Amino acid sequence: MTADATILIVDDSALVRQVLKRDLEARPGVTVIATAPDPFIAREKIKRFSPDLVVLDLEMPRMDGLTFLRKLMKYDPRSVVVCSSMTPRGCDLAMQCLEAGALEVVCKPGGSFSITDLGAQIADLARNARRRGRLAARPGGATPTAVVAAAPRRTLGDGGDRIVAIGASTGGTEAIRTVLSTLPADSPPILMVQHMPPGFTKAFSERLDRLSAIEVKEAEDGDEIRPGRALLAPGDRHLSIQRGAGGWRARVQDGPRVKRHKPSVEVLFESVAAHRGSDAIAALLTGMGDDGADGLLAIREAGGTTIAQDEASCVVFGMPKVGIARGGAMHVLPLDDIGPAITRLAAGRAVAAA
Repeated sequence: MTADATILIVDDSALVRQVLKRDLEARPGVTVIATAPDPFIAREKIKRFSPDLVVLDLEMPRMDGLTFLRKLMKYDPRSVVVCSSMTPRGCDLAMQCLEAGALEVVCKPGGSFSITDLGAQIADLARNARRRGRLAARPGGATPTAVVAAAPRRTLGDGGDRIVAIGASTGGTEAIRTVLSTLPADSPPILMVQHMPPGFTKAFSERLDRLSAIEVKEAEDGDEIRPGRALLAPGDRHLSIQRGAGGWRARVQDGPRVKRHKPSVEVLFESVAAHRGSDAIAALLTGMGDDGADGLLAIREAGGTTIAQDEASCVVFGMPKVGIARGGAMHVLPLDDIGPAITRLAAGRAVAAA
């Protein structure tokens, strides 16, 4: 019998620790091995218990969560999930935590986001962290550097009328950054769904914009879909495409969850398949569940080109695995090869078969 995945909760709120611990302990396959009110106590409990997953608050006494995370990833790297409030400061710190090596960002309960939602996310992440084992250290604790204006920019020339759709979940923040950072400034228009709470998507899009040669922004209803621009679905809203005045426009709207998510990769991919299928390049990246798997197949069947991230480079080989199993993936590629493959495909050049 497989042992439970172990979790350490680090939060200065006794109420948060108590409520989250109670919810997690009612879930199969996970055990809250310890809790800590601050990073100094957390450090001792990590040494003692070596948890599979650390759930880390950001604003705590004696040492903030970001500083602790950077020290942890340098000296004792392991899977860490940042649990943050939806405030401008919290969102900005959360993005810095992703750069420092956090596995994922989850939102503290509030509004429509409940403790049940949070517990389900953390339990899934803990089980997967146990399966994957310990993380490798990041050399020198390096973080991504911004694109500078003086850097030479590759171009596609006439990329035609292609459109790119990207979907990701757990581990997708860094996966999307990796893909976008390789793309030239005149790439085809890109539409993206990353499973994130409201508020975080704006901070994430601004981070991507700083690190990419292309323009990246959180999508707004009616935004122009044009070359050199990537639009990210806002948290708690679906993203699709529609023909508008003068060309294609983003459609951002409310609606029920699809495949348990809002925004949903499925909604984006199905829309692209219906309206721009033969012109589409779709990539399904790391993530839990099956969101986007049917849509990937729909794009392939409509004449588009489809890519799934391979198992070795995924944080969670869930969504891509299902996409491959259902026949949606024409190419199965390591993460580092996906951006260059999109560039080749947009320029009309071939990519090696999966």
